[in-house]
Amino acid sequence: MTLESTISFHPFFGQETLLYQPDWYSRTFIQPTKSSFKLLCHLLSSLSSGAYQPITVNSHIFSRFHNNAAIRRIMEKQLQLTNQTLRDTIPGYTEVSFSDLPRCQHLLLVRLLNNPELPSSLMKILFDTTRPVKTMHEDYEDVTGLCSHIVQCKSVYKVLSPLADMSALGADAEVQGEMLMERLEALLNQGSETCRAEQFLGSVLQGCEGALQQFCLVIAAALLTSKNCTAQTAAHDFLLDWLQKKHSLLQYMCSLLSPTLLKDLAKEHQKLRDASCNVLKKWASEMEYSLSDGEWVLTSTGPGVSFKKLTELFLALFDASPSLRGDVEKELNALKISDGDFDVTGLSVWGDLLSALNM
Repeated sequence: MTLESTISFHPFFGQETLLYQPDWYSRTFIQPTKSSFKLLCHLLSSLSSGAYQPITVNSHIFSRFHNNAAIRRIMEKQLQLTNQTLRDTIPGYTEVSFSDLPRCQHLLLVRLLNNPELPSSLMKILFDTTRPVKTMHEDYEDVTGLCSHIVQCKSVYKVLSPLADMSALGADAEVQGEMLMERLEALLNQGSETCRAEQFLGSVLQGCEGALQQFCLVIAAALLTSKNCTAQTAAHDFLLDWLQKKHSLLQYMCSLLSPTLLKDLAKEHQKLRDASCNVLKKWASEMEYSLSDGEWVLTSTGPGVSFKKLTELFLALFDASPSLRGDVEKELNALKISDGDFDVTGLSVWGDLLSALNM
């Protein structure tokens, strides 16, 4: 039997994929039907006994083969065929990439908990407190009490976190940032193609819908990880290039970061320093003076900051790169002159910004 034919027997890659791929879970468990609930009950009862293993197998497959270029190519080829079949079968189907495999259990759990029609009997399985989560059948996890275990871990974290020296980012963002960079390094080491890394970041961004603030902190933490080798430097550069293409995300990140954190990032990455400076100048250009408030306010929709924080962020960039101050002030002065070179508050945002930066 060939490797390709062996892979095709795995539920995720073969003809049984419909039962085990995350997108199908999303559709079935959010919009339940009588038949889907029968299947759901069967699946969860199997999960509780440890017999339902394909979800965990997906994670094992990813861990074992994501660095093996030959085997990974075959798996991705099979996934492409499966995606094509499902696109023709399910309207609005979203493709599943190889990088999605370790997220299958997470996606299934999230969809289940978001389903208002989930029977209480199945909730009891996930929130069982009579016995701890344990491993059965070698490395396959018994999910009875899984949600209770997650709640316990989060509670312990909240209790103990004040006792630790917490960074401005938070311990969870720092850990996730390190994991993000490790995955990017592994994907970029696969070869010259960067599409896999782009798909991975796109998948993470899509999965963070509704938690964009945390995702931005994770990106910041990732960019502050060490660059001790060529692979790590390449991963940082790739993440920066990707971030600059996501204009809305970059603006949201700039609005979220504290001046101190922006300063640290700007010291490490000139690309981010220049991109952030352009965002700040864009915000300034979109401000109008409010007579009622007695200050400049942003008129555009979307992410933004107050005039006070705008000034603080500019100063943070100047602290990170003193040479930047001269260039920016020269540009702001030229814009002030084009506005009429007034020194009266409220007539030119550029003039007022220059004054605030030199107070």
